[in-house]
Amino acid sequence: MGILRELDSGVVAAPMAGGASTPELAAAVGSAGGLGFLAAGYLTAAAMSERIGRLRALTDRPFGVNVFVPDRDTADPEALAAYRERLGPEAARLGTEPGAAVWGDDDYPAKLAALRADPVPLVSFTFGCPAPGDIASLRRAGSEVVVTVTTSAEAEAAAEAGADALCVQGAEAGGHQASFEDACERTVPLARLLADVRARVRLPVVAAGGIGDAAQARRALTGGAVAVQLGTALLCTPESGAARTHKDALLRQRFDRTAVTRAFSGRRARALANRFVAEHGGAAPGAYPHVHHMTAPVRAAAARAGDADTLHLWAGTGFRSARERPAAEIVAGIAADL
Repeated sequence: MGILRELDSGVVAAPMAGGASTPELAAAVGSAGGLGFLAAGYLTAAAMSERIGRLRALTDRPFGVNVFVPDRDTADPEALAAYRERLGPEAARLGTEPGAAVWGDDDYPAKLAALRADPVPLVSFTFGCPAPGDIASLRRAGSEVVVTVTTSAEAEAAAEAGADALCVQGAEAGGHQASFEDACERTVPLARLLADVRARVRLPVVAAGGIGDAAQARRALTGGAVAVQLGTALLCTPESGAARTHKDALLRQRFDRTAVTRAFSGRRARALANRFVAEHGGAAPGAYPHVHHMTAPVRAAAARAGDADTLHLWAGTGFRSARERPAAEIVAGIAADL
């Protein structure tokens, strides 16, 4: 796996869908010797290509693009209707309405076609493992392929499908759990998961989950990772596209813990434990991306209003490491102590 093994810093920027992972953030991480990432989740193929173009104009460093693997539509219409009714008062308070609870493939076939036609150095996948033929086609086009895994069984499946490397996501990670299925919460900490995966799969691995400083990075590298992934640690950088309300909640440490919840998207994700998580987490159905689309207008209105108690404040367990410093400075600071 050439790109990951040849990084100057051994640091990878987590692909954070929804706006946080800007071309500017990816370029800044690359300038410090790391690997920048664009998050294609929630974007059309055309929007993904536009951001790739912007990033290429900013840097000549290698970078990655992350794509969501779609699942089948197995949502319960009655459960969705009940959750929509539950969200009615939240939406009305913010002057909006819940969105339509719809399924979609996240423009997956078009994204793969675009990435084959105009290859990028590295393509990674979340929420599942692509078909072996899709992996092979990307590799033929010149891209290295990484699959994000949360269990050793997923790691074996990705290896069998032809992945070049794995991103091993421990339970500490912020945002969505990258599991192939959302049947249960992933609770295995990164250090143990890293050891389990390395015992069963002979592929290079990137360690992800709760890493925010050099000491945590060193532990992951000592555990056999070829690189470490930073997510929450980069959320408050000037280059990050995270909402100001999200950044302020992290910087001011307004909430003292994180929790795994389906409340915002219908898929388990780790966020700061605010009021919305406490009040709705137990009622949210397992229906992704239906609930994501349903809550989108509410979350957008909360961001505009500065309402941190209603916003999806994705964060890992190492959220206290977030600082409002340039991304390159954060990456270089960690790399200097590795």
